[in-house]
Amino acid sequence: MAVLKRVLLAVAILVLSAVIVHVGRDGYRDSSGRPVTWLTAFYYATVTLSTTGYGDVVPVSDSARLVNTLVVTPLRVLFLLVLVGTTLEVLTERTRTEWRQERWRSKVRDHTVVVGYGTKGSSAVQTLLKNGFDPAAIVVVDTDPVRIAEANRRGLVGIVGDGSRSEVLERAEIRKARHVVISAQRDDTAVLTTLTVRRLTRRATVVASVREAGNAPLLQEGGATSVVTSSDTAGRLLGVATLSPKVGQVVQDLLSYGDGLELVERPADARDVGKEPRAVAEPVLAVIRGSRTMRFDDPAVETIKQTDRLVVVHSVPDRAAGPRSRPH
Repeated sequence: MAVLKRVLLAVAILVLSAVIVHVGRDGYRDSSGRPVTWLTAFYYATVTLSTTGYGDVVPVSDSARLVNTLVVTPLRVLFLLVLVGTTLEVLTERTRTEWRQERWRSKVRDHTVVVGYGTKGSSAVQTLLKNGFDPAAIVVVDTDPVRIAEANRRGLVGIVGDGSRSEVLERAEIRKARHVVISAQRDDTAVLTTLTVRRLTRRATVVASVREAGNAPLLQEGGATSVVTSSDTAGRLLGVATLSPKVGQVVQDLLSYGDGLELVERPADARDVGKEPRAVAEPVLAVIRGSRTMRFDDPAVETIKQTDRLVVVHSVPDRAAGPRSRPH
């Protein structure tokens, strides 16, 4: 926008100079002997303001020379300042941007990279932000500059580029990332991105989304920690809502962070240890023990251990005192 304003100012200076020359056209002489027309006036204004000065059109009368000295010359200086200022501003902004990126790369650790900032990606980011994630620790990668601009307005770090390419992921400091969310529009892109991410880092948790359930095994084989099938999930939710609209509302409530009921993973505390899952104050849906996830009614879960993590349902008012732990 700033560059556009400068261009418009430069055009305005050019037009004003041409008008001045045309008004005083009787005081100018064209070496070709032709009268000074509008075209000649704009030609003279252009070569004069740009300091080219071919000399084929010159002021000959005293009044024309006075106007050139007092008016056209200051306009020429202003015109050059606009052009030089625009160039310096572009170079300065580019240098400032590169400096900010290098400074960010030197400090960033354990951040979250979101590849694809469409409907799914932006919803995932919204959930992370509501869950206490720092916007500056979320890096969004997308090929659409408009989406990246929107991400920047929300305080996120935006990178324009194809998230399936190694050089783009390297700019996002993928090797230092703790979480990677892949929400590509196409399943083949999601698979390629997952493979590329896993080739660059093994430490990050990779959560990917695909439209078709048949492509989920490809992502899992490619190294995805968790795969969400959007079409199947939406279809099942539609079926549940058809059979029981109230149940469908509850399920959507559980999936919407900050809107009533929430699904949260938290560590077992002193009040939970030694109890059966059904005896815990908050409804326990699953118990995570080591690398194994067990339902609340699994016979292997007799009582809750201190090292267990619990997947519980609780309501937003319960969060008034702050979350016990941010999910990892």
